[in-house]
Amino acid sequence: MEAKLRGVVLTAIAPVAWGTNYFVTHEFLPADHPLYGAALRALPAGLVLLLLCRKRPRGAWWWRSAVLGVLNVSVFFVLVYVASQLLPTSVAATVMAVAPLAMMLMAWPLVSERPAVPHLAGAVLGLGGVCLMLLTGAERVSLPGVLASAVAMVVSSFGYILAKRWNDGTDVLASTAWQLVAGGLFLLPAAVLVEGQPPALSVPALLAFAYVTLVATALAFTVWFAGLRQLPAGTVGLIGLLNPVTGVLLGTVLAAESLTVRQMAGLALVLTGVMLGRPQASSRKAAGRAAGWWRATGSTRPRFRARPARCSTPPTGPRSARARTPDR
Repeated sequence: MEAKLRGVVLTAIAPVAWGTNYFVTHEFLPADHPLYGAALRALPAGLVLLLLCRKRPRGAWWWRSAVLGVLNVSVFFVLVYVASQLLPTSVAATVMAVAPLAMMLMAWPLVSERPAVPHLAGAVLGLGGVCLMLLTGAERVSLPGVLASAVAMVVSSFGYILAKRWNDGTDVLASTAWQLVAGGLFLLPAAVLVEGQPPALSVPALLAFAYVTLVATALAFTVWFAGLRQLPAGTVGLIGLLNPVTGVLLGTVLAAESLTVRQMAGLALVLTGVMLGRPQASSRKAAGRAAGWWRATGSTRPRFRARPARCSTPPTGPRSARARTPDR
């Protein structure tokens, strides 16, 4: 269980980093170059991870990396950028808060993970908490923006579960690097064709890109995919609800905004939903840990098997006499 809790804490780094990513992108990165912004976020992050792992795809991972790169990087990054331009943060975050439910429903047929009742309850509570924190009823709702946000949520949820299904023991650092490089390579020619020359970047923009690349992309996606391998999809999806929580708390700290009673109630609901998603130790897992303990200690696990009863009357006859005679 301690290993699972460590996995939860490490996985939580991803949504927290993504929660800060919106503020950095909105404040410092060019707003009219979504394709270049996505490419400059994905490709350098993938190359950094590739230098660290020094592994290239083999076999099926050539086409798997391309598929996951398109879903989790190319399409997702661009759609999120478009949604952030057309929608207020509150509406976009509320649409993305449906992701835990989407991941649970997709994990059922794809990786045979049936949604647990606490996970479903946590997803409902988390979605309600996000609505309480962010929706005020005064937001301007753009139908194309909502559609872009909804498609981004579905595409990324499917990509995450697909990455979990294709887990064959490949190094998570390498598989994350391959996805980011593939997604960036798909984005770069599209950016050149559609947006022309790359934008001129100031020093603050370069520093912002460095943060987005190293922290909000390379580190965040590595721990996210590592969490998907170790934890149930429902748990990982609920951890993702920390994204809007981070956005609210960041606004409170940096913009000196005060938390209202409604926002605090929503925050409590979201955290309750995340807690409901924590992994539970089942009896089968407990038995597996017990077996692992016996192997780790070098002891032989006791086996209770019935032994044949010994005959109380000693055997007779010449053969038994020879058996009782000691060898010389």
